[in-house]
Amino acid sequence: MSAAKTTRTYNSRGRQEQARRNRDSILDIARAGFLAHGYAATTMTSIADKSGVAIDTVHKAFGGKAGLVRAIYERSLAGDGPVAAPLRSDEMQHAELDPHVVVRRWGALGAEVAPLVAPIHLLVRDAAITDPEMAALLRDSDAQRRDRMRQNATTLADRGDLKAGVTVEAATDLMWTYSSPELYELLVVRCGWDPARYGQFIGDSLAAALLP
Repeated sequence: MSAAKTTRTYNSRGRQEQARRNRDSILDIARAGFLAHGYAATTMTSIADKSGVAIDTVHKAFGGKAGLVRAIYERSLAGDGPVAAPLRSDEMQHAELDPHVVVRRWGALGAEVAPLVAPIHLLVRDAAITDPEMAALLRDSDAQRRDRMRQNATTLADRGDLKAGVTVEAATDLMWTYSSPELYELLVVRCGWDPARYGQFIGDSLAAALLP
């Protein structure tokens, strides 16, 4: 590789990494603003100012406030690990044969992801009352989570792991309910449970409801 080509490659990677850092910084600042002040009261101008970028940069990257919230929500779904939580879940289901271990690890993943996702979901839910874009995001996020739970339920059914009388649709309903941000709100936010206790409850409850 020539020196010029090597330099261009390094410069390209450097620009991509800087763009990623800038994007993450904007999302961090926007998340903090939305959760502290609410959706309506948090302006694009304040987010741009605190991020140290032009407001046009924020608009170009995210397309407006609703786009920012959607990006924050989607990033939160990945969890804290270096590998996104949904991918870790898929890999775990493929490698682990004991269904009781599988559902309890789903509970542990829920304990990791819910503290990131639930506050944004609840923000969206409140804003959806008056904002059509937030209402659309709420519908999309609920549908996306339900589709994910149906995939998990189908995996259990295909492996013969569901208890007698529990259909894929019934399992989907249960998993969708137990993974809901509203349950996190009740147990963690309002009752004061720590996330580890919440995750164990989810795993134990799913095992009792779904498995022989």
